[in-house]
Amino acid sequence: MTQASQLDLTHLQSWIGRQDIAAEFVTADLVRRFRATFDEESGDLSSGAAAPRLLHWCLAQPAALTHTLGPDGHPARGGFLPPVPLPRRMWAGGSIAFSGDIAVGDTVRRVSTIEDVSVKEGRTGTLCFVTVKHEIDAAGLAILTETQDIVYRALDTAGSPSKAPTPATEGKHRQEVNSSPPMLFRYSALTFNGHRIHYDHPYVTQVEGYPGLVVHGPLQATWLLRFAARIHGAPPARFSFRGLSPVFDNAPLFLHAEGEGDRLKLWTARPGGPVAMSAEAQW
Repeated sequence: MTQASQLDLTHLQSWIGRQDIAAEFVTADLVRRFRATFDEESGDLSSGAAAPRLLHWCLAQPAALTHTLGPDGHPARGGFLPPVPLPRRMWAGGSIAFSGDIAVGDTVRRVSTIEDVSVKEGRTGTLCFVTVKHEIDAAGLAILTETQDIVYRALDTAGSPSKAPTPATEGKHRQEVNSSPPMLFRYSALTFNGHRIHYDHPYVTQVEGYPGLVVHGPLQATWLLRFAARIHGAPPARFSFRGLSPVFDNAPLFLHAEGEGDRLKLWTARPGGPVAMSAEAQW
């Protein structure tokens, strides 16, 4: 019997349509901390000044009581997200359409809706995908619409060695980023993310079996969007990204980009390693 057949998909799909609504005031201090994390000066922090894009991942996050967290540091399953009984939970990717910018002094409202739950058999075993739609507005005006894909899977098991992955190519544009433990810890703090794979080295290596701290998917996506904006001279109107393989704090990490006109292909990779995250920016 496969793990997929052991999942009660009908029960999990009963979460489709559930909503979570939350709001948060955008302070100058939050914007200052976000920019400092990315080695950027504070800039204009006056009321009404535009905040960095993807700051919304730091806003209106669930605030579960500490004693209710699961063993992986995430909120216990079965609240807004369905209780998928697979131990590894990762942000697989997403797509965002921007229609405006969050500003300092805004009260930002997030409406999140479970859109789909599906199960597939992949190379590493059973995969359960949960698709969430987020709608972000401020003062009644739409700021962005985002589709988020979350994947759940089993822990890796011993077996025959897999084929070595194809090394990523080098882009026309290339930049190294800081994926050190302090950087990962700071980003976890900004996003109120308790997932232990990003800061707890004994846990991530001894329990989940990874070789080092895992670099957040949203952190990689933020680096790539900011890289795209610097190359093009303006932030994109649409941005999509997909996690293809995990990347860790034990090797340098580089951003790459290729493209022309109003479309840019981007990816992250360690030297000699496969693509960790692929992305596309459109203007």
